[in-house]
Amino acid sequence: MDRRTLLKTASAGLVMPLQGWAQDKYPSKPIVWICPYAAGGGADSRSRQIAKAMGSVLGQSIVVDNKAGAGGNIGTEFIARAKPDGYTIGMGNFAPLAVNHALFKKLNYNPFTDLVPIMLIDRGPLILMVRTDSPFKSVKDVVNAAKAAPGKLSYGSGGIGGTHHLSGALFEHTAGIDMIHAPYKSGGAATTDLLGGQVHMMFEQMYSAMPAIKGGKLRPLAITSKTRSPLAPDIPTMAEQGYPEVEVLNWQGLVGPKGMPAELIKLLNAAGNKALQDPETRERILSQGNEVGGGTPEQFAALIKAEAPRWGKVVRDAKIEPE
Repeated sequence: MDRRTLLKTASAGLVMPLQGWAQDKYPSKPIVWICPYAAGGGADSRSRQIAKAMGSVLGQSIVVDNKAGAGGNIGTEFIARAKPDGYTIGMGNFAPLAVNHALFKKLNYNPFTDLVPIMLIDRGPLILMVRTDSPFKSVKDVVNAAKAAPGKLSYGSGGIGGTHHLSGALFEHTAGIDMIHAPYKSGGAATTDLLGGQVHMMFEQMYSAMPAIKGGKLRPLAITSKTRSPLAPDIPTMAEQGYPEVEVLNWQGLVGPKGMPAELIKLLNAAGNKALQDPETRERILSQGNEVGGGTPEQFAALIKAEAPRWGKVVRDAKIEPE
């Protein structure tokens, strides 16, 4: 069977490694999947989930290696500098691909030329939430209070430049209010202090927010998706409450280093799409309120191209600087 026929069968979702790649079998050894964030977080858990599913498709193990730090830059740079032979790939996240180019004065990689988009994995909204004993019952309540006392209300985040932070910064700019940003080392740490009353509110990713909301510990005020989530139909959108510009979806996908042959990118894309069809994988993504990704490398590249200038503008308008 020639290479073209094998690529066609891979695209059809058959579990078969590519023969004859670089005069060898691909993959003939374990693949390393770089996750630019620490173990235990959302990016890490999704990396391990998709790596396992893709490994089954490719007939080879995919080992997740966490290289956290610098807002995702360390791990992302590692992917960018890897040999483009398909044995080092990784998670391309919202901040390193669409935000950090504007946030950091210098990056040791170019997110637009040093990385190859392979496939979108998932994307999902955030929820603006407060403690259940908070006086705020709506977004309007927050805006009115912030305007009455500029610089007094605070919102937590999992760090500078992430979706928690940028959602808050976009909200501030759109509503014309001034609040205090309180960055933490993780979204979980920020949520802990929100529960403890150290901060007034937080935009949290839906999958992390829902347990506390369902447990009656936090009150949701709005969701950042264009439409209401079927998993939480009672939570209004930011648009419904007068702020359609505050539409935010956290996303992540599979990327590799520049220089990867087009046929190898197609093969990995086919394996990734097949992995996303796994019922258990789809159920886990959907049950967290996220959209299942998939599609072509070109579609993922188009998303990055559209998101980068938008969030670059938010960084500049809010005068955000790295820690």
